[in-house]
Parts: sequence; C-alpha cells; structure tokens
Amino acid sequence: MAEANKYEAVIGLEIHAQLATNSKLFCGDATRFGAAPNTHISPITMGHPGTLPKTNKKAVEYAIKMGIACESTIEQNNYFARKNYFYPDLPKGYQISQHTTPLCVGGKVAIQLNGQTSYVQLNRIHLEEDAGKSIHDISPTDTCIDLNRAGTPLIEMVTEPCLHSAEEAFQYVTEVRKLVRWLGICDGNMEEGSLRCDANISVRLKGLTTLGTKVEVKNLNSIRNIKKAIEFEIERLIGLVESGETIIQQTRSFDANNDTTFAIRDKEDANDYRYFPDPDLAPFHITEEYINTIKATLPALPQQLKSAWKSSLGLSDYDVDQITENKEESEFFANWIQTTKHYKAAVNWILGPIREYLHETGLTYTELHTSISQLNDLLDLVESNQLSFANATGKVFRGIVGTNIEALQFAQDHQLIQNNSTDTINQWVEQVLNAHPEKVAAYKKGKKGLMGVFIGEVKKISKGQADPKITTQILEKKLV
Repeated sequence: MAEANKYEAVIGLEIHAQLATNSKLFCGDATRFGAAPNTHISPITMGHPGTLPKTNKKAVEYAIKMGIACESTIEQNNYFARKNYFYPDLPKGYQISQHTTPLCVGGKVAIQLNGQTSYVQLNRIHLEEDAGKSIHDISPTDTCIDLNRAGTPLIEMVTEPCLHSAEEAFQYVTEVRKLVRWLGICDGNMEEGSLRCDANISVRLKGLTTLGTKVEVKNLNSIRNIKKAIEFEIERLIGLVESGETIIQQTRSFDANNDTTFAIRDKEDANDYRYFPDPDLAPFHITEEYINTIKATLPALPQQLKSAWKSSLGLSDYDVDQITENKEESEFFANWIQTTKHYKAAVNWILGPIREYLHETGLTYTELHTSISQLNDLLDLVESNQLSFANATGKVFRGIVGTNIEALQFAQDHQLIQNNSTDTINQWVEQVLNAHPEKVAAYKKGKKGLMGVFIGEVKKISKGQADPKITTQILEKKLV
C-alpha cells in the first residue's frame, strides 16, 4: 500500500537458544529431545522443597563462547535471580534467570543485505532455564504437561530495537542459527524448539525518533514464519494508524495456516517480576584467564574466513558465502587449499559434485578427507584438459573415492583421457560431417543450434575422448 512509504518499522528480536549440554542448567537431568513425557525429571526439576540447584559450568562456558563470537563484553561478576511469573509448566512457580548482570553485554551480529554488510546491535545475552511444555491437542478437556524441557539451559539474545524490515530480521536469525551451530553450542533445530524467536514490532512516521506502541509475536518456530509474521504485523499496524485506531500493546501468536497473527493477551506497559538474587545459588566470578581459555578454543568464525578467503584466494562474495554455510564443509575446504592452488575449482567441486555425492551416500566430509590427494589429481587432469569436467565428476571421482586407485590410472583404464590431437579430432569431425550432409546444409542456412548435435556426434564416435574445445574450434572452421 502506498501509505506504507510514510512509515518506518522498528523491530527488536529475542532469540532463545537451547544449549547443547548433556544435563540441565541446575541439575543432572538429561536434556535429550524426544524422550517419553516426564522421564527426564527429578526432585530439582519438580521444584520440591529443600532441593538445592547447582550451576552447570558447561552452560556458562557455552554462553561465554557466544558472547565472544558476538564481540560482547563478558560480565565477570554474575549471579542468578528468581523471576516471579507463573508458568504452568515450571513447577517451582518462578524462573531462574539473569537480570541485573547479564553474562554478556552489548555486541553485534553481521548480516548481509543487498550485497552490503551491516550489523545488528545486541543489548545482552543472558542465561536462564527453559520452561516445560504445555500440550493442548491431546485431550479435548485437559492441558497436558511435559516437564522434560523444564530446566534446560538457554541463552536469550536480545537485540536493540535496530531492525527495520522483515528481511533484516530474516537474515539476522539465519546468521544466529549458523553461528550457534558453528560454535557447537546449539543444534539450531527450530522445529524441535531448540531455537525460538519472539519479535517486538512497532511503526512510526519516518523522521520520528520516538518509538510507537509495540506488539510482541511469540514463539516463532521457523525463519520463514518470522519473516511472514513481521511482514503481516507491519502492514496491520500501519493500517490501524491510517484508519485512526489505537494500537494496543499485545502479545500475539502466528497462524502458519493463513500467515496471519492473532492476539493472545493484552499486555501492561511493564511487568513487575520482583527479581531478587536466588538464595540457593552462589554468585560466580568469571576470571580473565577463564575467558582467554575459552577464546583460545573458538574456531575461526564465518566472517573471518570470508574476509581472509576473499583477499588471499581471490574468491567472489558468492563463493565465500556458500563455502562458509557449513562448518564441516569450511574445514574441508581449508584443509584442501593447503595442497592445491586451484582455489576456484575446489569451490566448484564442493558446491557441485561433492555436495551431491555426500547427500546421496550419507557420508560426511570427515570420511571424505582421505580423498583430498585424489581430488588434487582430478583437478590437475581437468585443468590440463586431459579429462573433461563431466567425466571427472561423473565417472572418475565416483570410481576412485574411498579406494587407493589413482585418478589417472582409472581414467586410462576406462578410456576417459581426452585426445588433444588436432589431426585425430579433425578425422572424427570429418566422419560426422560426411555422415550428416543434410544437417550441414541446414546449419549453413542458419540453424546454428545444430552445433550441439555435431559436438555430440563427435563425442559419441570418440567415446568421449575428443577435447570439446578443440572439437568446437574445428567445427566452426569447417562449417563457415
């Protein structure tokens, strides 16, 4: 709608990421997904009187890893607080979270938008425990409660209200999911609830600096749905303002069946959660030495690799974006380029035939690592025009991977080495042209598409050994 151009959306996101620890944040109950309901519980998860929680050190480490990766300031003096809010699926009657001292303060996440890099500013990253799960579609009369998830460690990443479009939000959540997977601190599986997002959205006239009344869309469980929900809300809020209606501060949910949102409850301007330090959990101090130890374990991050590979290897933005989508793939590429100078060719192989082969076989890059020397031989054969790319990827690669067979030996044994002899290829071309005089005449009258037919025929009678480049050059000369 035309009037939308008068307005600016202001969006802040809250992402909850379940940390991939083996046990919960304050007890030893397992965190594995998919167990029978209420089997990963204990007196501590159930909030029994007299039970004492104990902080999971690995969860703290994972949260610090994310903070370092996002260039946050790590708060060295920390404690947990009780957030007094009724959760029907959190038996204690309160949630243990961080309030006054979030573990990670500030920071930023780089995103790509319209070919440009921009940064989403973070307010904080803090630790807290997850609630259980209320299930409403099993019984027609009752809500069922599964407490397996209750107490699972989360980090909550809160942005500043600095996003202005659904596309920015889409890119940001995509980057966060890639980052938590890259660091190995969360599997990022939104369908299983490992990563969840709440969006706070308001609109204002362009040029204003005051924030409009916001609505919050809760528990968005896919990146596509995040984008759709924000797009719908922006349009709905602008429509309300344009029609003179009052925007009510609400909590809303997203209906994926029709891509709309609906109100769950109206929300007061502020909630009094009566935070106070949890008396059962000791404050904890993070030393500079501990932070540096964690820093030393961090892998090279996607943005660092992109910058390095663009400048040192001469790769394009598209190439580095693709090759850093997956950490295992990036590590394979990093190992490969230690032994070859054909950097662009290596990217093409990974993005094409190697991805396809691993997808078909279910193998991993770790299992493919021993084949790097064979891949180098294949690159050399292709680059020197001894082997066509099609034969290299379709026949030789699949014939030798996982074996000790050398690429050249396999290609020779199966008569796949290209013939670069001009005289020999000239003879094959003559055979083809003599066998198809009517097609030669049609080509000379303007049916230039027949060139592909001639090349195919030469390939057929040479059993794929004719160099296609030389073949084309000879045909073009003879068909003038």
